[in-house]
Amino acid sequence: AGMSVFMGNSITSALIKVIVHVTLLSLVATGHAVGAEQLRAAIATIDITPPIPYRLCGHFSERLSTGINDPLLAKAVVFKQGDRAAALVFCDLAQISLDVSTRARARASREVGMPVEHIAIVATHSHTGPLYFGALRKHFHERAVQKHGTDIYETVDYSSELVEKLATVIGRAANSTSPVRLEAGIALENRLSFNRRFHMKSGAVRFNPGAQNPNIIRPAGPIDPEVGIVTLSAADSAEHVGAIVSFALHLDTMNGTRYSADFPAVVQDELRRSYGEKFASLFGAGTCGDINHIDVQSHDRLTTQQIGTMLAATIAQKMPALSPLENVSLAVRSAKVNAPLQTFSSEQIAQARDNLNNEQPRKLTFLERVEAYKILAVDLRAGSLPMEVQVFRLNSDVAIVTLPGEVFVDLGIAIKTASPFKTTLVIELANDGPGYFPTRRAFVEGSYETVNSRVKPGGSEMLVETAIELLTDLADDAP
Repeated sequence: AGMSVFMGNSITSALIKVIVHVTLLSLVATGHAVGAEQLRAAIATIDITPPIPYRLCGHFSERLSTGINDPLLAKAVVFKQGDRAAALVFCDLAQISLDVSTRARARASREVGMPVEHIAIVATHSHTGPLYFGALRKHFHERAVQKHGTDIYETVDYSSELVEKLATVIGRAANSTSPVRLEAGIALENRLSFNRRFHMKSGAVRFNPGAQNPNIIRPAGPIDPEVGIVTLSAADSAEHVGAIVSFALHLDTMNGTRYSADFPAVVQDELRRSYGEKFASLFGAGTCGDINHIDVQSHDRLTTQQIGTMLAATIAQKMPALSPLENVSLAVRSAKVNAPLQTFSSEQIAQARDNLNNEQPRKLTFLERVEAYKILAVDLRAGSLPMEVQVFRLNSDVAIVTLPGEVFVDLGIAIKTASPFKTTLVIELANDGPGYFPTRRAFVEGSYETVNSRVKPGGSEMLVETAIELLTDLADDAP
């Protein structure tokens, strides 16, 4: 696989048991000493595109890859300051399995001497990446084995290959760091994202009710127009070599059966026009569990190319006005919270399996098939869902929050609103892909995302509480 490297700056419930494991990167005794230590960083990139054909993720029917529109990449940024280190890896995948992230983080930790809790592996949520784990993959795999004696579409152990590549790219970045300079800030982009849940005249809430549907009353939630940006430059140069970018928009803009990173690939291509061919755009999906690119007021729909080009222009326009990060004080805190899973009887599980095996899916409604998939996904878990929240502090003004799963936009906004940091990037789908995290209100309203959620109402708000606690602790400890 090809690899390139370049250097740069780099609501509590009594019914829910919260198990918190917190780790804080070592800080020296005085803020002056921390600020005086030079920040080092590097970015490394590796190709993680599977073979062709291989099943594609993002739909409830079996789709096979037929080609490559653009390669799927994993991009790692490693920060070091004194004896403190942290890594974030951004993968052009729909989700990261807990199995892959656990193995990759452990291996990278051993190889580079960095605590596991200081490593975040996030998926961008591209719907044109591989289906390599979960209830649907298990269903299609077992069906193929039953029919052919083997799964003819899984000619490689992609999970194990992915583990090796993720550990490799982290190690490559960790071993290539040099002094860097960071800048950060927030741009605003209001043209691309739309809340996909709507109050209807019937009194129901529906997701994606169709363009110009006369029964729409209003959106059921907001969008988050903030584009969080952290740029990296060599310490002795004004030239940007990379940027961490976060924006709340579902990566489901690319149709067809060719591998693609979706609009983040266009963002990188466009930014390279201004910042050179080695510039790396590390895209992290903001909390966009209920956000997509469909404007129901119009029959027209922006293409992947248009979305990426417009977002890149917004980023490039903001970059000259970003604020330099003074007194960098790298630190990480991580907390694990056990959220209660929904429960189902053995009869319900058996019925879900029958429904998923139904060779005539038109006999089932879309939401019935979604619920069958969800029940089997829950059955693969063990009673509770360990949700890991991480916060990466860059200095007293800038922090990055990572969350598991597909998180509703209100929750990300709540974290940023309560954050004591001037600039807070919130990135979802980190280290695990356990489905949707809707708000309590959304669970009452219903529709697709709640049908496809594994947690019980209230579990999602635990993410908000935990993130705010960690942010507050890190702000209080900032030099």
